[in-house]
Amino acid sequence: MKRLYYSVMALAILGAVSSCRETTQEKTEEAVEAIGEDVEQAAEEAGDAIQEGADELNDEIQGNDDH
Repeated sequence: MKRLYYSVMALAILGAVSSCRETTQEKTEEAVEAIGEDVEQAAEEAGDAIQEGADELNDEIQGNDDH
């Protein structure tokens, strides 16, 4: 009877550990994806700002500044 009890407890512990690991892995993957999306958006915004600055500088050089 003791063996049966210990076997059931061991299986329960293994099941709990396995479930937690999958949940943690899924959360980690979601966090990595979110970070990747944030980095991509920030890079696009930085690229747009650089392009806008370059256009303004070009207008200054050409004498086409509206300001």
